[in-house]
Amino acid sequence: MEARMDFLDLLQPDMSRKILMCLDDISDIVRASAVSRCWQHLVIENGLSKHLCFRSFPQLSQVASIVEINNLEVKGQKEVACSSSRDFKPLERDHRVYAYLAHATTSFFIRNCISEAIIASSTDNYPEESIDNTLEPRDVVARRASYWSSKGQFKPDVPETLTYKLISNFCVVTEINIRPFQAFFQPGSPIYSAKAVRFRFGHLKHAIDPRNDLVGESHCKSANETFIWTYTSPEFSMVQEYCLQKFKLPEPVLCIGGILQIELLGRVQRQETDALFYMCVSHVQVIGRPLSPAFDVEILEPSGKFQLKCNRQAKACNQLSMLENEPRTILPTYLERRVIELRQIVNMLRGNVGQGEEYAWEEEEDEPDEVA
Repeated sequence: MEARMDFLDLLQPDMSRKILMCLDDISDIVRASAVSRCWQHLVIENGLSKHLCFRSFPQLSQVASIVEINNLEVKGQKEVACSSSRDFKPLERDHRVYAYLAHATTSFFIRNCISEAIIASSTDNYPEESIDNTLEPRDVVARRASYWSSKGQFKPDVPETLTYKLISNFCVVTEINIRPFQAFFQPGSPIYSAKAVRFRFGHLKHAIDPRNDLVGESHCKSANETFIWTYTSPEFSMVQEYCLQKFKLPEPVLCIGGILQIELLGRVQRQETDALFYMCVSHVQVIGRPLSPAFDVEILEPSGKFQLKCNRQAKACNQLSMLENEPRTILPTYLERRVIELRQIVNMLRGNVGQGEEYAWEEEEDEPDEVA
């Protein structure tokens, strides 16, 4: 015990760095940096926490600079560190931010990450069959089927796209769930699924309001020209089944900019009345970990790189407040229907039921969210 020594002293610096770079858990890298001052310098100078983040999320290669918001923020000050700087303090700051980021991508709450629907490449009957309906988990709302429908096509290979905004500009997404629509009101109850799906994540090229500036089918081409995609998934086959189909990404993906586009590839079902091929989607979920308010990004035009902002003062409880404040999609017509039914119940209790008056109670149960 008296002959204790640091084994790194027996190795060349390059060999020590290669050994520590084999660590694949951020907790191990943080522990290594706490062994001694020598180990700390080795970890920080070689950017091991940054290397681990880049290895897990290649999209971080577009980081141009880091802004760390600390206690000085209260006084209206910010500390800014360029990742390319060779000073030790910026390297320390990078180590803190990337270590915290690596921790956040595996520990923040998992939830449905869709904020709102932006645009569909086509819509058959607007607004009755709008993309907004895909945010509603129920199949029937106010006694009407809730779904999005494309326009009909003679050729089955015409694709469609659905574009959404996520709840955070910085999200780790693990899977996308899609339920195709089954037209129970048509003969044979056909399912209007796609043959395959593909997913793209990215951000807007320009500072515009996508909800207002990308409205209508005439803007579909300009919509595709307005987004920059930082990740494109492989194709996933869909089955002709009326269920929530889960598409797990090969690896968790860091969505920078908060935009998701779903590509529906290949039509299967032809409508009997007009002999055209349609695609219809009942519900969409995006499962992942929103990283705000602890992290945010600012896209730097025209380079397409981004500034990574970190606020370590944002406690994990802020994630709980996000869950509590999550807006729930309930259509006004559904609320109106419920009010009418409550009035009917009150009239029955008061004995004010008129002869020949029928009461049709809606036998639908709220489907529990699949994501806690």
